[in-house]
Amino acid sequence: MIVKPSAEGLAASAQAATQKGPPPVHLWNPPFCGDIDMRIARDGTWFYQGTPIGRPALVKLFSGILKREGDRYFLVTPVEKVGITVDDAPFVAVDFDVTGDGADQRLTFTTQVGDSVTLDDDHPLRVDRDPATGEPAPYLHIRRDLWALIDRKSFYRLVDLCKHDQFQGKDWFGIRSSGRFFPMIPSEDLT
Repeated sequence: MIVKPSAEGLAASAQAATQKGPPPVHLWNPPFCGDIDMRIARDGTWFYQGTPIGRPALVKLFSGILKREGDRYFLVTPVEKVGITVDDAPFVAVDFDVTGDGADQRLTFTTQVGDSVTLDDDHPLRVDRDPATGEPAPYLHIRRDLWALIDRKSFYRLVDLCKHDQFQGKDWFGIRSSGRFFPMIPSEDLT
């Protein structure tokens, strides 16, 4: 008899696996058990069977067992792996704090599930641009090939802190954090 995976079963397995800190998802390679009707919308809302998951603790639990392989996303436990749908990025950076200034400036972002990540070499920034409109879509690396879309209000605040600087022999508009310059758009594209 094949047992269809469920959100409740995954939650119970995830809770058991995370009793001693963040789960080592990158080490788990259980058998694929099929897809479940779970989706993360572009705004960071998690849905199960078409209904938003209203319990923040449950969303945080699921976000801790999220794994990306190529272009697919999975929730994994030591014994099962199920596919889910992610509309854009699995996380949304909803705010950030700035400490220091100049070369000592550090930007620390917070996601919709409460993760806190400092923009640095291990957590870089990337800005994708729509080829048709040129509109930027900024992302921050969270962990293990999982990214957060930076929400609009945070992006506008980020742009206010940006400066022009040299990067790989070209003038760029970008931001400094953790002793590094993160380019966002070539300066010549802003004219």
